[in-house]
Amino acid sequence: MKTAELRKKDVAGLQAEVKELQKAHFNLRMQKATQQLSNTGQLKITRRGIARAKTLIAEKQAAEKQSAAK
Repeated sequence: MKTAELRKKDVAGLQAEVKELQKAHFNLRMQKATQQLSNTGQLKITRRGIARAKTLIAEKQAAEKQSAAK
């Protein structure tokens, strides 16, 4: 998912996205372990998607804390 699409989601939506990506990444790792995965590049894509979503969660939470402090 593109960053622009992720920015439209709220924190709960991003956390759901992270959970979904983690499940997908786990399934890909199991496929790789059993020699069933033909496109190993998918592992990199899901790993980066998880990182992207987690980064946006941290940004949104920091912005909430900053606006609450004012």
